[in-house]
Amino acid sequence: MIKGPFINSAAILVGGLSGAALGDKVPERLRAALTLTFGLCSIGLGVVLIGQVKHLQAMVLSVILGELTGELIYLESGISKLSDMARLYAERFMPRMDAEAGLSEEKYLQSFVAIVVLFCASGMGIFGALKEGFSGDDSILVTKAVLDLFTAGIFATTLGYAVAAIALPQLLVQAALAYGAVFIMPLTTPALIADFSSVGGLLLMATGFRVCGIKAFPVANMLPALALAMPVSYLWTRLF
Repeated sequence: MIKGPFINSAAILVGGLSGAALGDKVPERLRAALTLTFGLCSIGLGVVLIGQVKHLQAMVLSVILGELTGELIYLESGISKLSDMARLYAERFMPRMDAEAGLSEEKYLQSFVAIVVLFCASGMGIFGALKEGFSGDDSILVTKAVLDLFTAGIFATTLGYAVAAIALPQLLVQAALAYGAVFIMPLTTPALIADFSSVGGLLLMATGFRVCGIKAFPVANMLPALALAMPVSYLWTRLF
């Protein structure tokens, strides 16, 4: 029975609602410190995953092609519009927070896109869903749920109740991967999975830099790299 995606999404829902309810009751210095800490954890996890790479050239090529694809189809712009819609929808039912009201539109969308990527498109979540679907091992997604519980809570103190809404798209993504893994995993090899994880690691590093305010990488535009990682790795080994 698939459990991991539901546990992970429930953690985001609880964390998002709790953090939004607390709002400005959480000291600004604590919010800032924990946000930086979560960004650092994302960077660290990215480094670990990148270290698993089997074909460095395939990893680099996947990210470059993925970024080009995302830029050409204006992927980040589309996600920004969807995130703005989620924000407006949440505000219909729940009050706008003072902390959220102090953010500029650009800053809000930049932060919201970053956490959508962090929650829904991380290599850890995608690989964890595939692994559970194939082997029944939900340990990766349960571990991610613990991290996401606190991450969602901290971000929701600033971004509001819309953070909790991210639980739904994450559930849909992870459930689809977990239930579809029975068809996907038999086609993979350890090398393909390692290269896929390394590409996810690069995206996690970019997300961490963005969350920490070091550099606003266009992370959403890099998402197609995850879809290209395994095909590129396979073709690389065949051709070279």
